[in-house]
Amino acid sequence: MRVCRDCCCGTSRKHPGVDHDGLLARLEDGAVGAARVSVSTCLLACDQSNVVVVSPSRSGREAGGKPVWVRGVLDDTIVDAVVAWVRDGGPGWVDPPEPIARLAFPPSGLTTAYISV
Repeated sequence: MRVCRDCCCGTSRKHPGVDHDGLLARLEDGAVGAARVSVSTCLLACDQSNVVVVSPSRSGREAGGKPVWVRGVLDDTIVDAVVAWVRDGGPGWVDPPEPIARLAFPPSGLTTAYISV
């Protein structure tokens, strides 16, 4: 998983009242043993913040999984849904649960050309 933290994502300026550090810690703790969480500078999807990109595992890629870009990761409910999905296998193995499917978005061509996920 790649978590955007830069100009918009993860900032109190854009999302006041959100415990950004707490949400990141919850993602990291929940993913232990299932996925690696890395923090990224801007993913060029500022209008979608807070963005998390869930990449498939190696076997998930072999099964046809592609990275899923998720917007609005701003509360425990969404973080828990992301973690549960990853622990269940994630892209390529399990369809995203409803809250994740609702928040998934296609990255722009510029984003995918600029950033390797």
